[in-house]
This record gives sequence, structure tokens and C-alpha cells, in this order.
Amino acid sequence: ILDGSIPSTKVHEDEHCLAFRDIAPAAPTHVVLIPKEKAGMSQLSKATPANKEVLGHLMLVAGEIGRKECPEGFRVVVNDGVQGAQSVYHLHLHVIGGRQMAWPPG
Repeated sequence: ILDGSIPSTKVHEDEHCLAFRDIAPAAPTHVVLIPKEKAGMSQLSKATPANKEVLGHLMLVAGEIGRKECPEGFRVVVNDGVQGAQSVYHLHLHVIGGRQMAWPPG
């Protein structure tokens, strides 16, 4: 997706990250946000202090997308590892909203 070989519907792009619409949305709004830097970014649990700026940037962008697309509220999800339901091992955030979210998730 980053190199354009897989098509996506972009929502945001800057020098640090790319956000695009999920191809199998879990809610009316479902945007996936990925860092362009891959080093040490396969899982949140494997991030290091060197990734701090990128991780902070991802959270700020997730908030911007959420405010714009889901003014009544949204959820930001990071899946980590097998039991965290991570299926793609490139760290990514899901911005999900447009309907009432249930708790607990599962």
C-alpha cells in the first residue's frame, strides 16, 4: 500500500504516515493509519524510544481523522500479537466510528 502497488482510498498522507479506508470496514467509518517508517514498527510491543515521535504523530493524526469523520466520537484500536488479533505485522492504527461502539470489545 505504501508504494502504491496495492490500491487504496487515501484519507491522509504526510511525510510520516498514510491513512486509508479499510477494505473490510467494521463500522461506517474505518480508517487504517500506518507509519511510513518500518524500522522497529512491526508491533506496538516492539516499538522503542526511537519510535516515540512517529507514535505520537500517529496518535495526533488519528485524532484529526476521528474529529473530522466521527464528530460524535470514535475508537482508536491497535492490535498487537496473536491474542491481540494482529493480522498484518506492520504497526497500524484503526480509527473506527460512525455508530455506537460496544464495550467490552471482542
